[in-house]
Amino acid sequence: MMNNVQIAKGVYSVGAVDWTMRDFHGYATPRGITYNSYLIVDEKICLIDTVKAPFGAELLERVSQIVDLTKIDYIVCNHTEPDHASALPMVMEKAPQAKVVLTAQGKESIIKHYQKDYDFQVVKEGDALDLGRNQLKFITLPMLHWPDSMASYLTGEEILFSNDAFGQHICTSNPFDDENEIHDIMQEAAKYYANILLPYTRLVGGALKKAETVPIKMIAPSHGVIWRSHITDILKKYEQWGTGYHDDTVVIVYDTMWGATEDMARRILEGVAASGAKAKLHRLKTSAMSDIMNDILEAGGVILGSSTQHNTVLATMGGFLSYIQGLKPVNKLGAAFSAHGWAGGAQKILENSLEAAGIKVESSELALKWVTSKDEKEQCFNFGLEFAKKVQANKK
Repeated sequence: MMNNVQIAKGVYSVGAVDWTMRDFHGYATPRGITYNSYLIVDEKICLIDTVKAPFGAELLERVSQIVDLTKIDYIVCNHTEPDHASALPMVMEKAPQAKVVLTAQGKESIIKHYQKDYDFQVVKEGDALDLGRNQLKFITLPMLHWPDSMASYLTGEEILFSNDAFGQHICTSNPFDDENEIHDIMQEAAKYYANILLPYTRLVGGALKKAETVPIKMIAPSHGVIWRSHITDILKKYEQWGTGYHDDTVVIVYDTMWGATEDMARRILEGVAASGAKAKLHRLKTSAMSDIMNDILEAGGVILGSSTQHNTVLATMGGFLSYIQGLKPVNKLGAAFSAHGWAGGAQKILENSLEAAGIKVESSELALKWVTSKDEKEQCFNFGLEFAKKVQANKK
């Protein structure tokens, strides 16, 4: 028997837990991933999202222990990305009578992905399905984080099926927030926001206003645990992140060839610490980019450093520059430093990339040759000190 969990009257968690997954298209997932799916058994039977295709058989087994698959009336696709929807064809083979409920953009995506023209029911903001005791109302969330994204709200039980919003990449044997270590859950929720939702920060405020219009007893996301005891906490965090909240932390990210750039990074960190601000240091060869972005999310300052190689940055730094430009962290102060041999070039590339990421750049003039002299070590320290003071002055 599979371990189905009833989370409310007539509502079951029937998804899958991928304990061994360690990478989600470049996002490090040391705690694994869940693909959450929910079954509502009312006068009408409704499945909220499916799972990633390799877990399709597991989903079907879980659901079939509760209801006959041929009795499913609706399958709601809140979001059509394959981690949520690629098991849909398997489910539809067993439940061909079901209507597939989704947005117009979702319909287009499903048809293109699977070359199937199911019995679609396209919904828009404010539409509802009458399930019997409860209604399922739809809240469109375009670009949080795909054009098709929406959430579904179950009246009566007052559950918000939020899809990617409020998610975390973490596997547990217990499905609720209050059955787990809340520090770990909140840390993974922050990391999820920093690496998935950060580019769409300007849209978060509007989404939260929609959520405020309904009473919520439970938030059931498509990844991670279900929120029931810390709903206020996670809503407050999303409000903070959506307004660009930051503290006085300065995150220094670097990579080095022969150690000069690393020496500069450590001297700059000492200067930051001397100001009383918090400092965090990451070397790209040993830190996952998703973990770095987790630290950057609430940091006020970002300093990047790289050796110059072939008149440009090191390849590890090049990858990170692409990553941070795509995520576009808001309300940060940035700077760059570099070490080089016969010719430089890395520092200007770093500064231009910070600007392209929407980060205000503070010029450092820290492009040093070969190894750091005593005076240059002091220059790095003083720059870290003064940079941190500016971050502290800009603290929100």
